[in-house]
Amino acid sequence: MILQALYEYYNRSKDHLPAFGRELKEIGFLIVIDKDGHFVGFEDCRIDNKHAKKFLVKKSVGRSSAPVANYLYDNSAYVFGYSDKGEAEKYFKVFKDKVTEIYEASSDNQDMRAVLMFYQSDVNTILSILKKDFLWPEIEKNLNKKYSVFSFRIKGDDKIIAEKEELLDLLTDDNDRSDQICLVSGERGHVVETTTATMIPGSQATAKLVAFQVKSGYDSYGKEKGANAPISEKAEFAYTTALNHMLASDSRNKFLIGNRTFLFWASKDDEAGRQTEESVFSMFGFSDTDDDPDRRIEQVRKVFKSIYSGILHTSLDDKFYILGMAPNSARIAVTYWAEIPLKGFAEKMSRHFDDMEIVGANKPYMGLRSMISAVTLGGKTSDATPNLADAVVKSIFQGLPYPQTLFSECVRRIRAEQSIFTTRAAIIKAYLNRLNNKEQKIKPMLDKENKNQGYLCGRLFAVLDKIQEDANNQHSIRERYMNSASATPATVFATFLNLSSHHSENLNEGRKIFFEKLKQEIIDKLPADGFPTHLDLQDQGRFFVGYYHQRQDFFKKNENSNL
Repeated sequence: MILQALYEYYNRSKDHLPAFGRELKEIGFLIVIDKDGHFVGFEDCRIDNKHAKKFLVKKSVGRSSAPVANYLYDNSAYVFGYSDKGEAEKYFKVFKDKVTEIYEASSDNQDMRAVLMFYQSDVNTILSILKKDFLWPEIEKNLNKKYSVFSFRIKGDDKIIAEKEELLDLLTDDNDRSDQICLVSGERGHVVETTTATMIPGSQATAKLVAFQVKSGYDSYGKEKGANAPISEKAEFAYTTALNHMLASDSRNKFLIGNRTFLFWASKDDEAGRQTEESVFSMFGFSDTDDDPDRRIEQVRKVFKSIYSGILHTSLDDKFYILGMAPNSARIAVTYWAEIPLKGFAEKMSRHFDDMEIVGANKPYMGLRSMISAVTLGGKTSDATPNLADAVVKSIFQGLPYPQTLFSECVRRIRAEQSIFTTRAAIIKAYLNRLNNKEQKIKPMLDKENKNQGYLCGRLFAVLDKIQEDANNQHSIRERYMNSASATPATVFATFLNLSSHHSENLNEGRKIFFEKLKQEIIDKLPADGFPTHLDLQDQGRFFVGYYHQRQDFFKKNENSNL
């Protein structure tokens, strides 16, 4: 289903994707030559330290141990016989032979004649000339970068030789292979032996989504490699092109969490599909240029509400796909896959908004990155518990309970840091509200009718903390006793209440009366036999939300009154 969905994505997007047999390739440096093949100089095509200009060239070849040259472009070992890893002359010879083969098939094309003339000298002579160019130190320094690819341009031409249409259709592979039924498209076609690399962050450059081991016990009836699961050349080109397009650095169909790469796309390129893709990117993608994140998230909420309510039209056949991948040795591991009706996906996303809604500013706390960073030391998503991102994605996109690990890690970080901010409070609220239990649902803001003991103890602790803050400009109660107050309230609250009476003496009469009434209101809702001796983990979570709600309510009152 994954390959078929990617194949369909290519077919509905092929107007702006490379045609069959073509590829947009980053080429960092061009070898500029004149019409007689004389070296003029290197041309720098880098955009920045990580990226270079892309050119539409013939699709790159698959490689194993045997040298195989690309079509009029390649790395330094092939193009001019230079490598920092040892002997490169065998690669240079293969590329030179490919140039000769193309020239012989090009009816004496003048551009190919110039390239062939460039290769009339031996490798050492060519290298000695190239090394005199002022860009050579940059080429040596960046030899192992992804964009360290070389091609040719004739001086005075706008196009590089590798992208000229009259040369691209030469040397087509039309051998005697028999056609087979493709498992992806259902059509007959030439079957690929190996598939194209689709590198993700953290993987090797040769990593593939589909790969076959030789003599590993999975070969059947004497078949080897791709013949075990036939995929036609056109289907393989389509799904790998779609993958690489969505994996591009400027793609708006992906987001990254730790070592996980998530791709997402709609089954149709219509208004609902485009807005859903853009909304998922806005919510889960990273943007450091957005000056109004609250407005962005509200627009995302509006899109999903419109799709679910029918304002933005969808059909029953419209689907949304999410693919999670992780690096795994020389291959790519699929860690998550979901195929969801688009309207159902919008409903699940709307539910996530409702569950994560909580008083406080900065709504991007609803995004996956902020949720994961909130439960890790120093906010490093790469340090998150293995598979946590996959579990949270599954909860959000499929409407399942949020993972218990997310909740327990959140409580653990609060206890370690004595810090409850918006994202952490929202996570606890969302987790508890999705559980199938009989406890009262936690509201987005302060709920004075909530009689859960953990919630009430959290509210009371916030009041006592606020009294100390206003009286002495200190938070020693929170810093020293939050953990014990949230776990074993009966052991500490009597002491806190006595201390608060002393702290109140430093307040004016109006503030003193206000806090006394608030303390009494909360205490009256607690059981007559006093504070609970122990709070379980879920009630500890309610304690922290109660504390957060009460603190936020103080901020609201300070904005609207002189208290």
